[in-house]
Amino acid sequence: MAALNVSSFINSSSQYHCKFNEDFKYILLPVSYGVVFIVGLVLNVIALYSILFRIKHWSPNTIYMLNLNVCDTLYILTLPFLIYYYADKNDWPFTEPFCKLIRFLFYTNLYGSILFLSCISIHRFLGICHPVQSMQWVNARRARYVSILVWVIVLIFQAPVLYFSRTTNQVCHDTTSQDLFNYFMVYSSAISVILFVIPFALVLVCNGLMVRKLLKPTTIGGATSQRSKQKSVKMIVIVLLVFILCFLPFHLTRSLYYSFRYVKVNCTLLEGSNIAYKVTRPLASANSCIDPILYFMAGQGFRQSLNKKHRQSQRKEESKCLSTSL
Repeated sequence: MAALNVSSFINSSSQYHCKFNEDFKYILLPVSYGVVFIVGLVLNVIALYSILFRIKHWSPNTIYMLNLNVCDTLYILTLPFLIYYYADKNDWPFTEPFCKLIRFLFYTNLYGSILFLSCISIHRFLGICHPVQSMQWVNARRARYVSILVWVIVLIFQAPVLYFSRTTNQVCHDTTSQDLFNYFMVYSSAISVILFVIPFALVLVCNGLMVRKLLKPTTIGGATSQRSKQKSVKMIVIVLLVFILCFLPFHLTRSLYYSFRYVKVNCTLLEGSNIAYKVTRPLASANSCIDPILYFMAGQGFRQSLNKKHRQSQRKEESKCLSTSL
């Protein structure tokens, strides 16, 4: 039987008991997740194809982008199950282990994306602000090691999600069961600091230093230098947009909601924070659609490969026209 359209929060150790209507999420989440699934799947498949079959020599930047693409694709493939779940008003027809897997993949994508975007920012920072030294520090081999390290860190830190995620009365909790919430609150807060606040601070510092460097006037390189600067600015803008529009609102509203729930504020504040948290969840998912734009607009080899393909097709057409005229 489908769950009721009223969400309740009860603390068994006290008389604290809130009920509020969540009908909005049964429209918001299926629709937004559906858009992310269609748009994100198309863009990420194109990006994955471009990386694997159009780029012969992988730079460190390409390696980080490939890992970011894999991270996004794995998450996107879980969305049909969440779309069905929320469209059916919190009625989870699948098993509890599958609920754990879905929640685990959500947070793995979230923090994997954050860390790989941070790696891209640091890589660009070294290339722009320390071009000579970075030739010794940065190469494709080290980028592979860093990528493996990122996956290990994400998987280890997200492993507790497999324990905390539970199903109760066919509801697949996006947090945990009520008796474990206080422990989950501590875990979630620590993860937010380690895997979001610290990387976000690094991204802000790196991008700030890059902007200062790019704004300095230079006569070296001419038009080529200007194109390179424009490409770097695009990279900075896209990365900051992903953090500010997708990750920051989600973490702020989630922290607020968890804190209000932990300290037992009045039901009006709790309901408001809950609505804000639910609204920002699709924003966190939207990074799977924005990341491929990073590949196409600022990726080191994408436009080169596409331009090469375009030039080859043009030459073929010209040769056909020439043979026809002869």
